[in-house]
Amino acid sequence: MNKKIVGADILLGLTACIWGFAFVAQRVSMDYIGPFTYNSIRYLIGGFLLIPLAALSRKKSGGNIIWASIATGSCLFAGASLQQIGVFWTSAGNSGFLTSIYVVLVPVFGIFLGKKTGLQTWVGAALAFFGLFFVIGGVNLNNINRGDILTIIGGVFWAFHVLLIDSFVKKTNAVQLACGQSIVCGLISLALARADIFGQAGFTFGEELGSPDFNPAMLLSAAVPIIYGGVFSVGAAYTLQIIAQQYAPPAHASVILCMESVFAALGGMLLLAERPAPPVLFGFALMLSGTLATQWDALVKTPLQNGRGEHRRR
Repeated sequence: MNKKIVGADILLGLTACIWGFAFVAQRVSMDYIGPFTYNSIRYLIGGFLLIPLAALSRKKSGGNIIWASIATGSCLFAGASLQQIGVFWTSAGNSGFLTSIYVVLVPVFGIFLGKKTGLQTWVGAALAFFGLFFVIGGVNLNNINRGDILTIIGGVFWAFHVLLIDSFVKKTNAVQLACGQSIVCGLISLALARADIFGQAGFTFGEELGSPDFNPAMLLSAAVPIIYGGVFSVGAAYTLQIIAQQYAPPAHASVILCMESVFAALGGMLLLAERPAPPVLFGFALMLSGTLATQWDALVKTPLQNGRGEHRRR
């Protein structure tokens, strides 16, 4: 196999690992600061780190980059906020696998936009939703928690986000769009963190989900998950993905990046002592199978030349 493809696959594996372990960082951060505070710093750091890469990009975006950034950044904010709030009540593994439902929802939603889909989409959807049933508690409805529900709703917004990216990326520079949407998401999160909307509404937000204020001591305590989420998950990982997908075939990118949820579960077990019950592990396996099933076309129609996969990440 081409050495460049092997190297690209390694970079994609590293990217999936970074994104997977980011769920651990997100979970830990909730012990110190609120979700909007964490996301504001995380995405602003990531967005500003992407500015040099965006400035060096050759493709011009034109004026529509502003509107594209606002649209995708707003949808990114919705998905990221629901995921970040949800991870307080659920495990890193659950959050990773439940978020991955967006991979299955994208081709399903695409049908309503006139995009064709095949049998593999429906097989993948059936496997994923059957697996989701086991992950959130199976027949025992008492096991369903609000964190799982919020994360699933967030997955719907991740799917919308992918569809928005696909519509805008044809007219804009992908790196500039990634930079713009991260900054927009960070600014919206910052505004809500400062507004303390949960506290104003009477919720005990500060006690349950960490302080919503920019308390220096709390921020210092959350420095590691903040740096990981901003520098590595948003800034470094996206850069690695861009570099790798210049050489990796689309099928390689699709399959390797789908392993993000596996790394999330692994990170939760190794670093947070999470111990998923056997039915939950079975659900994880079904959801992973469903996610991979939706990528079947890429697996059987893989060009061996330079590939530019369409796997989009938050």
